[in-house]
Amino acid sequence: MKFIILLIIFSCFCSVTLLSQGRYSVKGAVADTTVSARLVNASVIVMNAKDSILRAYTRVKPDGLFAINNLSKGKFILRISYPDYAIYVEQFTLDSAHTTHDFGRLNLLLKERLLKDVIIKGTRAAIKIKGDTTEFDARAYVVQPNAKVEDLLKQLPGLQVDKDGKITAQGQTVTKVLVDGEEFFGDDPTLVTKNIRADMVDKVQLYDKKSDQAAFTGIDDGVKTKTINIVLKEDKKNGTFGKVDADVGSHGYYEGQALYNRFKEKMKFSAYGTVANDGKTGLGFQDASQLGASNNNVQFTDGGGISINITGGGDALDSFSGYFDGKGTPLARSGGVHFDNKFDKDKATLNLNYKIGSIEVTGQTTTQAQQTLQKGVLNTNSSQTFDNYSFRHKLDATYNVKLDTTSTLKISADATSRNFHVNNDYITATDSSGTLLNKSNRSITNGGDQKIFNASALYTKRFKKAGRTLSWNVSEAYNDNETQGFLNSRVDYFKNGRDSIVLTDQYKTTDAISSALNSNITYSEPLNKKFSLLFNYGLSINNSSTDRRSYNQSAPGVYDVLDNKFSNNYKFNQLLNQFGAILNYKFGKALFNFGTKASGVDFKQIDEFTGNIYKRTFINWAPQARYQYNFSQRESISINYNGNTTQPTIDQIQPVQVNTDPLNITFGNQNLKPSFSNQLNLYYSSYKVLTGQSFYIFSNFSNTSDAIVNNTTESAGKNTIQYVNLSGQTPFNYSINSGVSRTIKPMDINVGLSLNAGGNVGYSYINQALSKSTSTNYAVRLNVSKYVQKKYDFNLSGGPSYTFNQMSLQPLANNNAAGFNSNGSVNIYLPAKFALGGSFNYTYNAKTQSFDAQYKTIVNTYIYRTFLKDDKLKVSVSANDLLNENTNYSRGVSGNTTTQTNTSGIKRFFMLSVVWDFTKFGTTPSNK
Repeated sequence: MKFIILLIIFSCFCSVTLLSQGRYSVKGAVADTTVSARLVNASVIVMNAKDSILRAYTRVKPDGLFAINNLSKGKFILRISYPDYAIYVEQFTLDSAHTTHDFGRLNLLLKERLLKDVIIKGTRAAIKIKGDTTEFDARAYVVQPNAKVEDLLKQLPGLQVDKDGKITAQGQTVTKVLVDGEEFFGDDPTLVTKNIRADMVDKVQLYDKKSDQAAFTGIDDGVKTKTINIVLKEDKKNGTFGKVDADVGSHGYYEGQALYNRFKEKMKFSAYGTVANDGKTGLGFQDASQLGASNNNVQFTDGGGISINITGGGDALDSFSGYFDGKGTPLARSGGVHFDNKFDKDKATLNLNYKIGSIEVTGQTTTQAQQTLQKGVLNTNSSQTFDNYSFRHKLDATYNVKLDTTSTLKISADATSRNFHVNNDYITATDSSGTLLNKSNRSITNGGDQKIFNASALYTKRFKKAGRTLSWNVSEAYNDNETQGFLNSRVDYFKNGRDSIVLTDQYKTTDAISSALNSNITYSEPLNKKFSLLFNYGLSINNSSTDRRSYNQSAPGVYDVLDNKFSNNYKFNQLLNQFGAILNYKFGKALFNFGTKASGVDFKQIDEFTGNIYKRTFINWAPQARYQYNFSQRESISINYNGNTTQPTIDQIQPVQVNTDPLNITFGNQNLKPSFSNQLNLYYSSYKVLTGQSFYIFSNFSNTSDAIVNNTTESAGKNTIQYVNLSGQTPFNYSINSGVSRTIKPMDINVGLSLNAGGNVGYSYINQALSKSTSTNYAVRLNVSKYVQKKYDFNLSGGPSYTFNQMSLQPLANNNAAGFNSNGSVNIYLPAKFALGGSFNYTYNAKTQSFDAQYKTIVNTYIYRTFLKDDKLKVSVSANDLLNENTNYSRGVSGNTTTQTNTSGIKRFFMLSVVWDFTKFGTTPSNK
């Protein structure tokens, strides 16, 4: 009886609950606002207001009405869409007082009839995720008149642009920026971001650019470049635009730049010129490294063969990178021309770029280093003055042609000619527990010429069977580098007073030539609708020579006595055969592929001085796997694994001593084995349209077995270093970068939060003891931004960080330190076309056991007025580094040594600027 009563009570309770849940509903009617036509089958969706989760779905009936029942109480969003009509979005609430919400007649607007003075309750799909591509609708973001692409990128969720124009997207560095899918001035991203106007942009596409073969076959080969593609509006593809910038400042600073662009239908022509000594180089962060002799480790191999180092001074002298990163005072001159066009009914395209530039950088650097030993630590203090110069020409061309409906040919070539010189002076002192061990004075002068030529041809063929393809890539890389210079040094060693003095006065030359021919054939075969196979065969032939010589004096100023200890002349011949296969699975929203490449390498090294021949034969493995799943158009996850066998470099193998720094002598090891690295990374991103919320997480882990490390023998502060394979230990590093951003609609403020963590464990040998270094860092960063057109905008970012550093040989000694970094900008737009604002950057690193605290505050301010129609002329007065605190410093760990450096930079000056932006656009002719 009790059971029956309880059952009745339970049934009544369930009935009441179900009735409560089912008595809430919505209804309404949908029609065209102009002709009152019923929009039959229009999509009607009800979502939770809090998290945008779908609650119910229906379509408009033939009578134009819709109704959704069985809803619960709460806050919801109604979304109605119909092809070619603007999306209708409205929030509503259901509760005990309002169980039914009647929207009445809802009128949708055709997109082509939308006017500026029409206000609707709707939203744009600001972000779309299509496979690997995240697409931002530029019209959904507000920018100021004459703003550049860089200003637009700063507003996009997950993207950051630093003060130098370097772009980071969802935790990864963007190294390539395209315009309508084409190269624009080659490898210089900032020429796009800093000069093309934001109001010309229709869409911004962010993706990992695959290799040409992977893009053609659809099977990932693991080669990717983080890329942004700027898609221009159709009416901005036919016209002329550019700018002229003239600046003059206090303390002799100046800047001048001119940029001209002519876009006509499918043709683009651009030219620019820059001259400045205020830090503007006119070179992007990627391209600037090509200006000087920074290709110090150019690998002319495919498949893991031994890399041939072609350097601006080799192991004889340091070379100059030509990359200005704020350290020192630069004088830069640069210019370039860009042309691309489509021919023969878009069957052929031609892309040409020519750039010329020079840069001279002068400055001073001070360095503190702490080297950990078994019995204490060594402290080294050094100062450096530098005066470095580099000049470069570069021409590159790419020609694409569709041979027929199934085959294409892509031919690319680039040529670079450059020369450089460096002048570096060093003063160094090393002590142990306050006892002076040595001091040295060292001077390096070096100059050289380098010629580089690269050419490649890629042929692709599609067969009748879908997915069956053939591609053949052939490339040639040639590098000829000649350098000459002097090394002068004096080292005083102290034990009981001054123990000894070592003098070095040598003339050094390097003549290095490398010629590498690579061929790679790839064939893909579909097994069924889900599976396909990719086969690969590669052949590489490398013939190189490196002649490095050091000469002592036979008489004052006469350097003709060869020093065999620091000289060598080697020839290298290398033959590589590579085979590979990848299985690809694609079904629905999932993509998975895995495979491996195996390379057989025959290497021959000839010592021209002795006639000795050294041969090596080895096998390289390169396994890979990738999984990607698209939950929806705006949410995806990918997991990637890559394994790689790395052979030691020639400089690590050949037993020749390098005395560029007499206190740190290095020599090679012919018994080195290859190392093997594993790398695993995970990437997830999502975007919620209605809330404007973006989230990403990128994590990376890698380790190395048989790692090649330094084996150092220290005596009286002098280090003799040999490369050896690490035994019994596996160094590793990891990083996790995540971020979330969203728009707070009541205040129309964009808020973002990023959390970053990373670390590494490394090993080295010092005086036969194994040293383990552990470094871990954490950082939190909050970003707040708001744009109100013609009123004000601001972007503020900052957060704390903490770094842990520990050396196993001295566990009680550490350089743990807290830090804080913040930066921001504020712009206020006043009446009468005036505006003022500024930017700041604050950096703080706390004091450690070894180093003093570091901090600096950089404040830049300006005031300007615009003239002419559309504010195309701007006159401004600005102040750079108003507090006069600019100093560039950094801390780092390498092996068993921790260092802190401080380098001079550009300090306070005032500048008067005149900038003229000119534009003239016409209508884009329709294709006939």
